[in-house]
Amino acid sequence: MAINRVPVLKRCRSLGLDPVYLGIDKKSNRQLKRANRKVSEYGLQLREKQKAKFIYGVLEKPFHNYYLKADRMKGMTGENLMTILESRLDNVVFRLGLARTRKEARQIVGHKHVLVNGKQVKVPSYRVKAGDTIEIKEKCKGSQRYKDILEVTGGRLVPEWLDVDQENLKGAVKELPNREAIDVPVDEMLIVELYSK
Repeated sequence: MAINRVPVLKRCRSLGLDPVYLGIDKKSNRQLKRANRKVSEYGLQLREKQKAKFIYGVLEKPFHNYYLKADRMKGMTGENLMTILESRLDNVVFRLGLARTRKEARQIVGHKHVLVNGKQVKVPSYRVKAGDTIEIKEKCKGSQRYKDILEVTGGRLVPEWLDVDQENLKGAVKELPNREAIDVPVDEMLIVELYSK
């Protein structure tokens, strides 16, 4: 399995991204030493694609497949792409506040702690649908890990397209999000332009 081992804060600096979008509270004290070069149009498009891939923890091939799927769907390709990325199971677990970061959410799903509609799902890229209920397994609910997670994520805002019951470690998807409900600083139109060349 391919793993990106670049330090997170270093990657955030290079992409001009706030670590808060990854669920990380740390701030980097270093400034990026970049000459005032003019970035080409291709460079801007590539940076937006890298930003989206980095935020959601998706590698190139699955990301390209998401783009192709979004292109076949009705409506705007860019908005469809963001909806697909946002409806991944690991992202929904993160958004519900059941994990501190998306990486931790991915690990929780991979360790078979998550039930979707009462069935165990261990695939982080599983796409949730409107009406799905997501919860942590009963035997895992009492563990110290989830108490620590709830301390950190207790004050985090949950998007309006999700319904959460933090005490019982469960939530529901009211509807799939539209672009206005997704607070990720990515210009998806540049990604569409990059792939449509």
